[in-house]
Amino acid sequence: MRDLAIRNTHSTVVTINGDTDAWDNDGNVVTLDEALITAEITRLQAEYDSKQYARDRAEAYPSLTEQADMAYWDRQNGTTTLDDAIAAVKDANPKP
Repeated sequence: MRDLAIRNTHSTVVTINGDTDAWDNDGNVVTLDEALITAEITRLQAEYDSKQYARDRAEAYPSLTEQADMAYWDRQNGTTTLDDAIAAVKDANPKP
């Protein structure tokens, strides 16, 4: 995440070596502003954390292939397998 924070806060950086060394397109050393980088890391982490609910919920659903197969067989058999699977995920992951 630090490399992204460096690139977001220092637009001239094209190469990063480790966590402390950065260079521009001409090979010149870019002096990194740690305060800007720290603030950007905090912002990026908050953005990532805010999407945890969506990540957890997306992983709980059957794959699109499985959903298509369930939908096909539900139409063939007059069943509600897909609706039941989606309802189970929604019940297990209520919105905050």
